[in-house]
Amino acid sequence: MTLELRGITKRFGALVANDHIDLTVRAGEIHCLLGENGAGKSTLMNVLYGLYTADEGEVLIDGVVQRFSGPGDAMAAGIGMVHQHFMLIPVFTVAENVMLGHEETLSGGRLDLPAARAKVREIATRFGFHVDPDAVVEDLPVGVQQRVEIIKALSRDARVIVFDEPTAVLTPQETDELMAIMRQLKDSGAAIVFITHKLREVREVADRITVVRRGAVVGEAEPGASDAELAALMVGRPVELTVRKDAPVRRDTGLQVQDLVVTDERGTVVVDGASFAVDGGEVLVIAGVQGNGQTELAEALVGLQRARSGSIRLDGRELVGLSVRRILEAGVGFVPEDRNVDGLVGDFSVAENLVLNRLDGPPFARRGMLQLGTRDEFARTKVDEFDIRTQGIETPVGRLSGGNQQKVVLARELSRDLRLFVAAQPTRGVDVGSIEFIHKRIVATRDAGVPVVVLSTELDEAVALGDRILVMYRGRVVGIVPSTTPRDVLGLMMAGIAPERTGAA
Repeated sequence: MTLELRGITKRFGALVANDHIDLTVRAGEIHCLLGENGAGKSTLMNVLYGLYTADEGEVLIDGVVQRFSGPGDAMAAGIGMVHQHFMLIPVFTVAENVMLGHEETLSGGRLDLPAARAKVREIATRFGFHVDPDAVVEDLPVGVQQRVEIIKALSRDARVIVFDEPTAVLTPQETDELMAIMRQLKDSGAAIVFITHKLREVREVADRITVVRRGAVVGEAEPGASDAELAALMVGRPVELTVRKDAPVRRDTGLQVQDLVVTDERGTVVVDGASFAVDGGEVLVIAGVQGNGQTELAEALVGLQRARSGSIRLDGRELVGLSVRRILEAGVGFVPEDRNVDGLVGDFSVAENLVLNRLDGPPFARRGMLQLGTRDEFARTKVDEFDIRTQGIETPVGRLSGGNQQKVVLARELSRDLRLFVAAQPTRGVDVGSIEFIHKRIVATRDAGVPVVVLSTELDEAVALGDRILVMYRGRVVGIVPSTTPRDVLGLMMAGIAPERTGAA
């Protein structure tokens, strides 16, 4: 089976998400679609899967033009998709999820669950998935849930399988298992489209690589291409991929967290007795698969989440119970996980966003009056210092690229006299060039003697940026280890296995 996309163009208002993209995927190959977040990769695959309708261009299978009015048509044509965020019903069993939307019935209208169970067992046996058809999905590990998604696609005779950022929620071990599964599928004759922005994974499994930048194909690369070559294609210029830093020069412990417990709005414990300390002049990376309490822990440090019990002390001062404003005034800088929701006001100008949390006194306000000249001079200085690409300081920040929006947040937070810097997913959704810049600023903050806490689900980033790595699993601290700890040990810790049980201690 050969899949072709010819001249696919998709617009959302004035935004051209896909610009006349051509792509050919053949049976028995893994074709990687490589590009930064926002490059248009997922949009292109959503057109292929019938979730979007292209404004121009056509989809062909074995030379025949296809017309998809929805995912059902795409599935009927032999196209399956494994989404980054799984399309599973948590309270249903594996068999029930697999048959959902394609229910077969017995006499009397009863669902033919025995047939669904048999289908799951047959596919699981063929690929060595070890999936119980009667297991409830919400009780399964994330890696097994992903296999259920693959079984769903194979149960509908998919000959083209699209994996959309499939490793975003996996531990390193689960990622390795997925790579092995993709190779099995390739060997069985399936055509695989692998969407990712992670260079290590591309070079490991791809037979062919197509690079997308700003909605357009900018080139193809061989699997043997170096990370530097791939990154340059993605960004359009040479990029330094290595985080360069000297050994930390530690000062007195700045942050001490003791027995911290945080609950969500339903009363569920999301941070369960976390204890750790961060010295001035070091970076502590909090790592783990998304959804294991890291976000709530970071937000508790700045008062966005209330602690049910425990202590957070900065330079000996208790922060638990203080308002967010008082915590920021104590010298805490914070880069939130979602800059558009918690970090910026999209309709406000770059200049306004750069002083959002500093408008209650000098130098930007006096006697209740905003000092526009002072603000604008400050904004122009920071735009230059942080290399913020904008038409001007009055440009609405919502018009900037993701990387430049993140630089606005960084410029605002790092321009204060900091006693602690907390950055949650600081490089999420930004291009490789901006990642290089952000890493340098974080290291410079650490070298200035500030304790730094970074949340990252990217293991490569955690290892490169951190001096120590704290791993969380289901709200608990599994362990704190040096950044030189082997990747396989970190992966086991991300699955809840304490370091002494991995042989790392």
